Amino acid sequence: MNMNTSYAGKKILITGGTGSFGHTVAKKLLDRDVEEVRILSRDEAKQDAMRRQLADPRLRFYVGDVREYQSVDRAVKSVDHVFHAAALKQVPSCEFFPMEAIRTNIHGSENVIRAAEAHGVASVVCLSTDKAVYPVNAMGMSKAMMEKVAQSHGLNNREAETIVSCVRYGNVMYSRGSVIPLFVDQIKSGKRLTITDPDMTRFMMSLSDSVELVEFAFSNANQGDLFIRKAPACTIGDLAKAVGNLFQISPEIDVIGTRHAEKVSESLASREELARARDMDDYFRIEADTRDLNYNVFFSEGDPNQVMYDDYDSHSVSRMDIPEIEALLLTLPEIQSELQIAGIEPRISVAG
Repeated sequence: MNMNTSYAGKKILITGGTGSFGHTVAKKLLDRDVEEVRILSRDEAKQDAMRRQLADPRLRFYVGDVREYQSVDRAVKSVDHVFHAAALKQVPSCEFFPMEAIRTNIHGSENVIRAAEAHGVASVVCLSTDKAVYPVNAMGMSKAMMEKVAQSHGLNNREAETIVSCVRYGNVMYSRGSVIPLFVDQIKSGKRLTITDPDMTRFMMSLSDSVELVEFAFSNANQGDLFIRKAPACTIGDLAKAVGNLFQISPEIDVIGTRHAEKVSESLASREELARARDMDDYFRIEADTRDLNYNVFFSEGDPNQVMYDDYDSHSVSRMDIPEIEALLLTLPEIQSELQIAGIEPRISVAG
């Protein structure tokens, strides 16, 4: 997508914009000819740090919470596009406080969509997660319901001018709370690497890839679409070894066991979804189920194609070996910076 033509002279709101994803999106947008980038979040300290770091007059900050419609309504006025990234994302905290996940992830998303429609926003892209597929924890359940809220916008408003779509992705490399910076910190501190389960698998996607996924949604979305970017996968055990190899050590590893409500693999799409998905090279487009409340259609018309598909899961897709993981890690600016600080020459040809 050519952001110079798509976003020239536009105003864009990023909810939860001080997080890893929002920060990356804001930086990319400010490199283009946008008129304004708005950040809506609760954390004024992070906003101040972001204001100082990016130092761009086109960046405007709104202190508020997506749980409060007035906060969202104030930030959405005169905006052209909305990236909805605000969410409670930590599995353990959502397990202990599920109603908080409901208030932010479900009710907050409804507020964003309702305000966007009220102010004639062209498009809203809502960020979801692999945990919404066959959810086993409160965080995933709340995100699955967020997707349903987004899709219901089009089902209930056939003539709606605001296009609401979702994107779904899993592990984002080097995002806040991800395992790679934890491994790097443990190596720098001379500690043993802690792994929940070495056979656990995860998709590997960079922040840049996740931003491109959202851009693809803005360019291609129809009402209620859900987009998934195809990604390679690896085991957590191999990932730990690859990080150790780059830092030229053979790390000692402690297996601490799977955490409460944690999945052993990531599913980005169920077989039921893939049965109606469209393959768009690097992406899947999953169209919304547009059947109405004529229940006869639900019970009398099945889909014989469902049995032909498996889930799009990190256990079932092709898996990277350790050299391939090393090569992928070397594409991350953060890894390059840490290796430079450590005085280690990156081995660019590891995959060769």
